[in-house]
Amino acid sequence: MSPLPVAPLRGLRVSSHFIPSFNLIPNTSLQHYPLIIYHESFPPSTSAAVIEAHLRSVGVVEPQWRYTMYSTTHFHSTTHEVLCIASGRARLCFGGEDNPGRVEAEFNKGDVIIIPAGVGHRLLQDLDGGFEMVGSYPKGKDWDMCYGREDEKANIEAIKDLGWFDKDPVYGDEGPAMQVVYAGV
Repeated sequence: MSPLPVAPLRGLRVSSHFIPSFNLIPNTSLQHYPLIIYHESFPPSTSAAVIEAHLRSVGVVEPQWRYTMYSTTHFHSTTHEVLCIASGRARLCFGGEDNPGRVEAEFNKGDVIIIPAGVGHRLLQDLDGGFEMVGSYPKGKDWDMCYGREDEKANIEAIKDLGWFDKDPVYGDEGPAMQVVYAGV
């Protein structure tokens, strides 16, 4: 099925985080889907083009860009986001930099981050220069940019109506993104 050997599920290290709302950044409070991190899902030798081909072969998301992460906290209200680290390493923040419940971590080439709609995120530091990700979204979804402002309250409310993934964007039927659904989240 896939042109790329991803890390086997049985050996994949996965972290998931529930992040409380903070000011007008809803984080995981509206739908209760966690921020999910797949550590070293892709081998370090994997190029951005091969990551994109793999994601297309799974058929859940459509890769839309290659870029770093914005250094301003933002979130999306119209879709969930899948970020695959294609080069470099960086320190990222999820939940808002002043949020006591935020998640700050270092990410490396090969890591995958599934960001539920509403979760604030930003680049804190590009550690080596050249940090780049493949940004993907569920097929048929367009992303927006929200910053936790008063005039975005209708956008924030709309997050409650978004569906989750039909399959895991990286692993298909049995990946970690589906386990949160099966767990009754």
